[in-house]
Amino acid sequence: MKRLFQLAFVLLTVSSLMLAQAGVHERYRLHPGDVLELNYRYTPEFNQTVTIQPDGYVNLAIAGQMHLAGMAVDDAHDAIIARVSSQLNQPELNLVLKEFLKPTFIVAGEVERTGRYDLVEKTTALQAIMQCGGFKDSAQQSQVIVFRNINQDIAEVHVMSLKKVKHVSDLERDVLLEPGDIVFVPTNKLEHLARFIKSTNLGLYFNPVTYSAAIP
Repeated sequence: MKRLFQLAFVLLTVSSLMLAQAGVHERYRLHPGDVLELNYRYTPEFNQTVTIQPDGYVNLAIAGQMHLAGMAVDDAHDAIIARVSSQLNQPELNLVLKEFLKPTFIVAGEVERTGRYDLVEKTTALQAIMQCGGFKDSAQQSQVIVFRNINQDIAEVHVMSLKKVKHVSDLERDVLLEPGDIVFVPTNKLEHLARFIKSTNLGLYFNPVTYSAAIP
């Protein structure tokens, strides 16, 4: 048990060093479901509150359809100003993030504490697993899977080996998580895994009977 805690400490330390080198503090970026309030100083008749749709777009009174998901609030402000400047004379806009969906990730499979966790800072798949209490003895550490939704229908699949991670160079195969990612640790070696799968097939990986099933 002591050795397990020592290993966990080493892994978390190495992961933290890697993230520190990359820079941890990044501006919040807009996501579907976030609510924005637009207040124009000189043309209040165009003020509105909008919700970013699942496809990342919002429908603005003057600017029309704009894709804001993935932008920082300041960048979204500048993009809107650039769009409406052709219709308004020197517009001044106060753009406020009124509500936001707290980003989360899910860890499932052969870890000590499965569940949904808040993504409050940059977190790798390995750090997420350590946050969940680490691998169970039955875990297949050489084929950890991260599912990432590309859209409502397709999920991208990342397979990595986290079996022997002791140095920063070993973490090149680790994955930095994004909101909505699912980290899955199987029990058996998977025979085949496509790079992209249908999102509706994700449930297959939470049934122990299908751990070793091939993806069509």
